[in-house]
Amino acid sequence: MRMSEGVEWALHSCVNLAWMEGQAVTAAKLAAIYGLPAAYLNKQLQALAKAGILTSTSGPRGGFRLAREPDRITLLDVVTAIEGAEDAFRCEQILRNGPSADPEIDYRRTCAISIAMRKAELAWRRELAGQTIADILAQVGRTAPAAASNVRSWFANVRP
Repeated sequence: MRMSEGVEWALHSCVNLAWMEGQAVTAAKLAAIYGLPAAYLNKQLQALAKAGILTSTSGPRGGFRLAREPDRITLLDVVTAIEGAEDAFRCEQILRNGPSADPEIDYRRTCAISIAMRKAELAWRRELAGQTIADILAQVGRTAPAAASNVRSWFANVRP
């Protein structure tokens, strides 16, 4: 399974917005900090806003803010907003075409491969649901204590 680059961009944007402590930041500034294409990042930010993760305000003091506290935004919330809620693995029940096919069986529920893939995906989703933006902030704070003030300073001084 491969997620789009938009997931990484969205997660970093959420972290940066958390550091801005409620101050709105434009999509252009959020894109400029990492040299990303602003129009494409804006689409990711709009998806986060539609999912209730960000709020968007237009006007000269407009931009994006977190809609919830960082401890109430899970990594799964962000991934789902960008990638959608569909399962990564979709059992097409190809066993129905095999030599032991039984038309009465729902192979999505009985196929060992389907069961194993669903179990792995559930573990992956549980792991992402168990981590929040606040957890990321805490980890970054331990490994790079100046990161938050550096980001705030960068946004205060950049003019994209």
